Amino acid sequence: MPPGDPPAADATVLVDIDAESGVATLTLNRPDALNALTVPMKRDLLAAFRRVERERGVRAVILTGAGRAFCAGQDLRERLQPDAAPLGVEVRERYNPIIRAMRALPKPIVGAINGVAAGAGASLAMACDLRIASETASFALAFGRVGLVPDSGATWFLPRLVGSSRAAEIALLGDSVSAADALRLGLVGRVVPGDQLAAEATVLATRLAAGAPRALALTKRALNAAWAHDLDAALDYEAHLQDLAGRTKDHAEGLSAFMEKRPPHFTGE
Repeated sequence: MPPGDPPAADATVLVDIDAESGVATLTLNRPDALNALTVPMKRDLLAAFRRVERERGVRAVILTGAGRAFCAGQDLRERLQPDAAPLGVEVRERYNPIIRAMRALPKPIVGAINGVAAGAGASLAMACDLRIASETASFALAFGRVGLVPDSGATWFLPRLVGSSRAAEIALLGDSVSAADALRLGLVGRVVPGDQLAAEATVLATRLAAGAPRALALTKRALNAAWAHDLDAALDYEAHLQDLAGRTKDHAEGLSAFMEKRPPHFTGE
């Protein structure tokens, strides 16, 4: 679907690309089911992330939900179907590729958490690079209530965002975390009134889109790698990435703009 074409009415994931700002908005679109994830929806979401990766004009991405929820996680009714895949297969083949695509995407992702983010929906939120939440948003890893364990990266992301003790409370007790508590814990970076969420997320994503694309992509790569590196390895990797960034035209443009006291115009080259 090229930019500007109207989305299909039954699309489970809406893709809107603003060519002027370079921001793509991906909207989970099953509002009547609190955007609970089905097999077609997971397939569409992965395709959406792969599409925005290919689109050269897209420099930043917003992920949000339609209606009153961000994402309620797996659609449990689907799990009752006789042809439902074993859970291990479902996680490996449908959930994990989405999380990997999000973290490998060389463009920053802003999670605009407009309502409840539960189960794998919370994992999707945590996989974003930045998170901004509505005052009415909430997070829950309620897997234990149905005899399951957190998945889709939740046990990896959560301790790194809020610390091991708080992560254990959230994951083991399954209690809902309010937007205010999520901000206090560091699970989100900002909380805004619900009617301002879309505008504030767009402002944030537009700022990111105006940055140097290669530098942002390399910064995201360094942050991903930092968790597996000790300090010496991180220092070496930073030097390697800095060498790559220093060879770009955007770096030359940034220097020129600084000396000329004007805003830089980055092209991604």
